[in-house]
Amino acid sequence: MPDDRFRRGERPRQGRPRPHPRAASRQERGGDQTVIVYGWHPVVEALRNDRRGFRRLLATENSAHRLQDEMGELPIAPEIVRPDAINRLLEPDAVHQGLYLEADPLPSPTVDSLGGDALVVALDQITDPHNVGAIVRSCAAFDVDAILTTARHSPSATGVLAKSASGGLEHVPFVIVRNLAEALIELGERGFQRVAFDSSGEVELGSIPVRRPLAIVLGAEGRGLRQRTRECCDAIGRLEMPGAIKSLNVSNAAAVALYALSSRLAR
Repeated sequence: MPDDRFRRGERPRQGRPRPHPRAASRQERGGDQTVIVYGWHPVVEALRNDRRGFRRLLATENSAHRLQDEMGELPIAPEIVRPDAINRLLEPDAVHQGLYLEADPLPSPTVDSLGGDALVVALDQITDPHNVGAIVRSCAAFDVDAILTTARHSPSATGVLAKSASGGLEHVPFVIVRNLAEALIELGERGFQRVAFDSSGEVELGSIPVRRPLAIVLGAEGRGLRQRTRECCDAIGRLEMPGAIKSLNVSNAAAVALYALSSRLAR
């Protein structure tokens, strides 16, 4: 039986989880919507985030003990369940490592709240949650201040995206806008340099002089940047690649662009 060390002397609850159909499809857009986080790193980072509100934590007995050893007192008592109870709440083949968390959405800042030395990544209708999650992880690694995306044609900040971000979702906020082009225009009016990254760019990415505040703009795989998005950028850079393959997965391209540009910026 699990011991009673988890939360203020309270024994973790055991039992069958309530049905939660289509949990992974819910969006982190505010209101009463539930954010689903699963897997070791995403759940640990979420539990460490004092800006998160928590609704329910499911854990296998081994994972609950490991969690308590890692964090000490937890902000929410886990319900101890068998692995298949978590399996039923997630998409097939989801790797949950014995942890499943239901949480409140994080607050979403506005465009005008971004600071005068901010580094922002803007996503032009990138819809695959695995790619966006990997981009979030890279943004967290390169100390990006915010990710700018649209309310439509973008994946939910929950489930697969949170898992792919490996905890990065807790460190880089999403700025949700109605129209990306209008947001880029507003950033330009506020002094942001707007540099897009595209395989058809006019100049090599490393040759573009950059400064803060900076918005790095990434287009969807296949289609790339929309024409209106291009028109709202100050420069469009490309990456020179000597090999037979001349393009990268958008999440890999994001990491390359962040390294190439952020390394030349000073706070």
